[in-house]
Amino acid sequence: MIAPEGKHPLLSLAKAAQRRILYPFASATALLLLVGSCSAYDEGGPVRVAAIGEVEKSANLAKGKVSSATMVLLDATAQGLVSFDGEGQIEPGLAERWTVTADGRSYIFRIREAKWPNGKKVTAQQVAAALKSYLAPRSRHPLREDFVEVENIHAMTDSVIEIRLSVPQPFILELLAQPAMAIAAPGSDWDRGWGPMRVHPRGNMLRFTPIADPLAEDTEAAEARANDPARSVDMIATTAPRALARFKNGYADAVLGGSYATLPYFQSSGIARNRLLIDPVAGLFGLAFANDDGFLAEPAHRAALASLIRADRLIKAFDLSDWLPQSGLRPAATGRSALTTAPVPTWTTEEEESRLSGTRQLISQWKADGHSMAPLRIALPDGPGSLILFAYIAADLARADVKAVRVGLDAPADLRLIDEVAPNDDAIWPIRRLNCRADTLCSESLAAQIDKANAHIDNGQRLELIAETEAQMMQYAAFIPLAVPLRWSVTSLRLTGLRPNSRAHHPLNRLIATPN
Repeated sequence: MIAPEGKHPLLSLAKAAQRRILYPFASATALLLLVGSCSAYDEGGPVRVAAIGEVEKSANLAKGKVSSATMVLLDATAQGLVSFDGEGQIEPGLAERWTVTADGRSYIFRIREAKWPNGKKVTAQQVAAALKSYLAPRSRHPLREDFVEVENIHAMTDSVIEIRLSVPQPFILELLAQPAMAIAAPGSDWDRGWGPMRVHPRGNMLRFTPIADPLAEDTEAAEARANDPARSVDMIATTAPRALARFKNGYADAVLGGSYATLPYFQSSGIARNRLLIDPVAGLFGLAFANDDGFLAEPAHRAALASLIRADRLIKAFDLSDWLPQSGLRPAATGRSALTTAPVPTWTTEEEESRLSGTRQLISQWKADGHSMAPLRIALPDGPGSLILFAYIAADLARADVKAVRVGLDAPADLRLIDEVAPNDDAIWPIRRLNCRADTLCSESLAAQIDKANAHIDNGQRLELIAETEAQMMQYAAFIPLAVPLRWSVTSLRLTGLRPNSRAHHPLNRLIATPN
């Protein structure tokens, strides 16, 4: 960690906590050394995965976000119409093939021969019903508001489904490939999907086995291939220290689900740096203003507070060269978006001392006018990474005599962390995500601009409007960009299919070279 100037107590606390991070890891390691039964695994046995977090047995995506470990479960057992492969590229999922009409407004999918765990055939009518439930007005599905172009979803036959759009959406396949678009049957069983794997609970472990191809010419060979132990995956969902301890002691071939919040555990684990995989993702990592009362009512005031936070210094504190600061809503140039440049806040061109002086004067004048200024409530998730993050943010704010307190991610707050990988390459996603959501401010004028962009059929005009709206959003100062999202995994040499990719997506059936 870099040594910040000054003696802000939170910075000392963060540094002390970083030293203590080793202790839970060491405790988990000691516990695993007592678990001799794990040593029965070998290179010819199932792939062993430790996923960070908890797995929700009866997850209902229409009720809101689920954990990253649950997403791994859903992606393995209940893929959507399409999916991502181990490289982050689109591949068939439940749909064996699809076509797009010439006007780009109709996507027609042919459902593969697939069965539910009870042996009944998966029908297009059931798939349509599942997708409609995700996009229903009262649904809290995490991607519901990204499908605004969907006009209708209907089954044309038992095996053909059409998604009709109001305007072309060239990035809709990327949305449909997200694990959150899993096609699972309602219920409370572990195994509620069609595949490509089945899940079998074994105590605190979940075993995933491939489903034999029902249309294979040689059914016996297909069954034998599916029953090969080396093609199975044993997954344990646990805490980050325990997951890393399992890997370090040879009881796991991979650790999945790492984020900035758990990165310090890896750095204290003693695991070789070349075992760490960083996904080159795009998205949003920063603080969204969730309150516009008092001092926060004026965009200029919000921008002044944002100018205090030195994102480059904060990110360097995590001592990971792969994690890059980001001053706009998108990376400056990634080649993934049709917009090649991203606007940045105007204060980024000012000298640090100049903007610090200006913010101090602004706050002093506010207080001199008889206004009070309560401590900023900053909502962050649990984890040692959040302790470091908050310490640096609080220390930067304190330079202008602005106090901050940390609160839980779901508590009432003035600033709330958004840490999300972009679900597709559509340039509109960041501005749509950051306006008029439950955790953001809401500008009616920006909302009208976004709706207008959504309705554009001409892609060139659409992109012009998106660029204009993005620049206006930076002026509105409702979000403080800090960095690109951080997603990391740990892998052994055995898992030749576990590779960094732009979707941070690592399907269980792709962890070895030959997919299930």
